Amino acid sequence: MTLLDVDVVKAVRAPVRPGFVRRVLKEAVRVPEVAARMPREKATVAVRITDARELRELNGAYAEEDYATDVLSFEGVWPHLGDIAVSWDAVVSQALDYDHPPQEELALLCVHGLLHLLRWDHYEEAERLEMWRLTIAALARSGVRLPGRL
Repeated sequence: MTLLDVDVVKAVRAPVRPGFVRRVLKEAVRVPEVAARMPREKATVAVRITDARELRELNGAYAEEDYATDVLSFEGVWPHLGDIAVSWDAVVSQALDYDHPPQEELALLCVHGLLHLLRWDHYEEAERLEMWRLTIAALARSGVRLPGRL
């Protein structure tokens, strides 16, 4: 059984419970392909829910990109898998665009960030499709369905 501790920091007001984020990520690591990439010992991940300004600053500082993005992942040092920063502004905007609740968009972005920490990427079409398949499987384990995004 894979053990994952999830620390959630809400740097902005967001009507979502940290327990929801913890549950989504703990369920995500139970997807067989994801579990196979997890360390056998207990690991940790930190999630920071923040605003577009901070995501823009982080994107500029670490990726040399001058724009706000929705989610960033920062690789950690064992046993810490890394940090995931999510823009609550993007969560709300994308939830409206895709016609589902912000909580579900947050879950999607957190799983996406976790997959990046575990070395999945989406540069190639096949990689993008695999990340979507894993994201959908992970979200389903938590009862999250995204009909507007599929």
